[in-house]
Amino acid sequence: MRSRTPQRDGEGDRQSRADGRWTPTYPDERSSHSRSHQPLRAQWDPTKREVRPRSQRPERQVRKQSKIGRFVSAYGWRAYAIPVLCLVTVIVVVDALRGTGTDQPTVAEQPNFGTLSDESEGSEVIGVPPLADGKFAESIASGTLPGGGPFTETGAGTWRIVPGTSEKVGQGTEREFTYSVEVEDGVDTAGFGGDESFGRMVQQTLSNPKSWTNDPRFSFRRIDQGEPDFRVSLTSQMSIREACGYDIELEVSCYNPAIDRVLINEPRWIRGAIAFQGDIGSYRQYLINHEVGHAIGYREHQPCEADGGLAPVMMQQTFGTANNDIAKLDPEGVVPKNGMECNFNPWPFPRG
Repeated sequence: MRSRTPQRDGEGDRQSRADGRWTPTYPDERSSHSRSHQPLRAQWDPTKREVRPRSQRPERQVRKQSKIGRFVSAYGWRAYAIPVLCLVTVIVVVDALRGTGTDQPTVAEQPNFGTLSDESEGSEVIGVPPLADGKFAESIASGTLPGGGPFTETGAGTWRIVPGTSEKVGQGTEREFTYSVEVEDGVDTAGFGGDESFGRMVQQTLSNPKSWTNDPRFSFRRIDQGEPDFRVSLTSQMSIREACGYDIELEVSCYNPAIDRVLINEPRWIRGAIAFQGDIGSYRQYLINHEVGHAIGYREHQPCEADGGLAPVMMQQTFGTANNDIAKLDPEGVVPKNGMECNFNPWPFPRG
């Protein structure tokens, strides 16, 4: 009798029994091992899933980060840049503090304007260079009159009052100055806004907190009637030369105490000065403050005190802002020939 070998049909394997019969076996009756090797087939219950248990991962010993570590992880290279910047800042601040308190002049200091003179000191014209041989104008280009618009060469030698008044400006603990604004007859002011424009410029300049009223000793009040302490007078070229002198052939302004007049040079009012680099508004403010400075008692001129700083308002900036240029006009004067050069400045108290 031959032994039969197991056969496989479409319904599953058949296994032999002791009685020789064959019995079918189905997939659900097989072991999990044999099922894993069966071909894929659709489940009878689509909602039933076979869930295999996952193996447990071994617990790792994780080292807890410090606050610094978390900061570095979060900000990367920036975490290293911040302390470096802080260190640089500290070095700069310490270096700046070390530089203060020295005796060397710095550009941050308020420019000086000399010593206040006694009112009884002389009656000579103030604000012009000393006598010279007349050749300085050719050698000092900075003092020459720039090109520009037309001006009046010869006026009538009389002045008309520009109407206008103001309240007292400044504390005036020692002196309250009254002033009027005037224009020489024959001077045509239409090209720069008329008489009223000139008067407004004078009043606004003297009322500015950067001007002389920053000093509590002084106050100003504009009047157009009666006798003022001084008159701010726009004056023609030839009348200026007669009232201020023309020993050095440069266009100047001045204060003449004999006639209580601050004489503003009309050619300069129109064209300015080379040192002001075309800033005609600042130059006009300078003219007013400088010549009124003489009228209130600052008779002496000042040199540039800090190389690269602001020029003192009582420096003769019309002739230049370099000490060497001014020293050529008056070698024995207060301005040393030391090579210092300032930037133009129209105000007594520019940092107000």
